[in-house]
Amino acid sequence: MTNRSEIVVSVVIPAYDSAEYIQTALNSVEAQTFRDYEIIVVNDGSPDTYALEAALQPYRSRIHYIHQPNRGPAAARNRAILEARGKYIAFLDSDDFWHPDHLTTQVAMLRSDPTLGLVYCDSQLLKNGVRFRRTFECESQVLPVTFDALLEEVCTVHTSTTVALRHELIEAGLFDEALIRCEDFDLWLRMAFRGTRMTRHSQANVSRTVSQNSLSGNEYLMRQARLAVLSKVGSCLALSHSQRGLLAKRLRVAQAMVSLDQFKLLMKAEQFADALEAARHAVSVLPNWKLKLAVSGLRRAPYVVRACYRFHERALAARSQRRLSRFARAASA
Repeated sequence: MTNRSEIVVSVVIPAYDSAEYIQTALNSVEAQTFRDYEIIVVNDGSPDTYALEAALQPYRSRIHYIHQPNRGPAAARNRAILEARGKYIAFLDSDDFWHPDHLTTQVAMLRSDPTLGLVYCDSQLLKNGVRFRRTFECESQVLPVTFDALLEEVCTVHTSTTVALRHELIEAGLFDEALIRCEDFDLWLRMAFRGTRMTRHSQANVSRTVSQNSLSGNEYLMRQARLAVLSKVGSCLALSHSQRGLLAKRLRVAQAMVSLDQFKLLMKAEQFADALEAARHAVSVLPNWKLKLAVSGLRRAPYVVRACYRFHERALAARSQRRLSRFARAASA
């Protein structure tokens, strides 16, 4: 840790139900080759506060610990940003961790180009502790990173890989505390729209946990939240004519993806009439031959479609498990 006058980076870690992971996150910060930082941990009314504070006890002299009533990740991050003393804010979710050169690389990029307001990077994805893929392998990442590119989702900023100028975050209005999910997507859009320059590099200096128990783990809820953010963009920002056209396209796709998820949930519940309606809406936007077959089959033989869908789900789960096992064997070899 450093003296107050030497703090360059404020590391912001919101903590909720994360006693199991928080020490790994903190150890990864303390292992950074860049040393001019402070750590702010915000306990957002966590149900495991007793265990969390026990896990934090060895670090208490080296962190700024805040305990507040539960208000969501946006409010937790905002509280930390407003109390931060660093020029830059580095975000780290409590179930993720950094590799040792993360801050060194990010800060060097920001210092080398004073017009930059935010940088992010690639990351290793973990499931059950096993590295199975890099983020940029499964997500488009074009340059330059602009409002239009973020809106079209041809580049995606992940919070735990991000370091940004504190004043840029504040001037953009910070995270929207009314949003429980996709609050980061909303903020990056607002920052880019007001002119914050952003870029990325391809080093995977962060490991991110993929979990159904996390706020980002439920695809259906995430897609609903993304749809809400897109709707907010249309009502709150003074978009150009071309940007409104792009937004309309993204809204159609987002609504279709929500309908696709609804179709899956309704099939599981054997609510075939509603599943058919959801599938019809999704297939009107998404060119998916499987959906077209499902629509046709649901009209004539819904239980056959249900059986096929169950088989499809089991096959996907088995394939995912085989891949994880293969990556686990490779990692231990």
